[in-house]
Amino acid sequence: MSPSVTGWRLLQISLFALALSGCRTGAGHANPAPETTTQPETVVLLHGLARSSHAVWLLAYRLEDAGFHAERIGYRTIRTTPKEALEEVIAKIDACCGDLEGPVHFVGHSLGGLMVRAFLRDRPETPVGRVVLLATPNNGTPFVDTYRDTWWLEAAGNLALSLGTDPDGFPNTLPPPDYPVGVIAGIRGDGDSGSDGTDGLVPVESTRLENMTDFIVINAGHSFMRYDAEAARQTIAFLKNGRFSH
Repeated sequence: MSPSVTGWRLLQISLFALALSGCRTGAGHANPAPETTTQPETVVLLHGLARSSHAVWLLAYRLEDAGFHAERIGYRTIRTTPKEALEEVIAKIDACCGDLEGPVHFVGHSLGGLMVRAFLRDRPETPVGRVVLLATPNNGTPFVDTYRDTWWLEAAGNLALSLGTDPDGFPNTLPPPDYPVGVIAGIRGDGDSGSDGTDGLVPVESTRLENMTDFIVINAGHSFMRYDAEAARQTIAFLKNGRFSH
């Protein structure tokens, strides 16, 4: 065999061996290790009286922008009772989040905060993370006491009428929380304490809750707190850190 043929044969053997070696050492490229992805934590949002799930769309957007997965729960609030509204809330939360291992966070605006508390009372097995209550009348609101006999409040139904400050009212029948909860109250005014100490519907003192983890007052009216950028910022801070940004 000529030297040229021998050299060619050796070159072929070397290339073949190199290819085999590349298959073995480069196996990671052919069969990459599966990537691990972390699922975002879920936040369940409940709206207030005479609203729908669309009412908290901006807050949901801001929560998702902060890395959470937001579930907006719509439920009937007019011409219904607290029991009927809660049954609907329970059914919808069970449907969207009943299989989640947790943690599941909750944010409720106004009446929605009471519904969150009632849900967690009736579903103690829920893997609850943290809860934020926005302008929620945890001790009822004098607004309902004052206008209870008006035709328009009576037309709203039993759920609306149950939001007064009387001991048998819906807010005052709920137990104190045994989970981390932050309360955000609002005031009207130009950065002061508010001329009436309320957000227009709920006094600051009516939002306070026994066993609450943290409490903060911001300059925001009741109805528009769900759109307020500072309310969203504080909500995100509590859900992430367990404290508001004071």
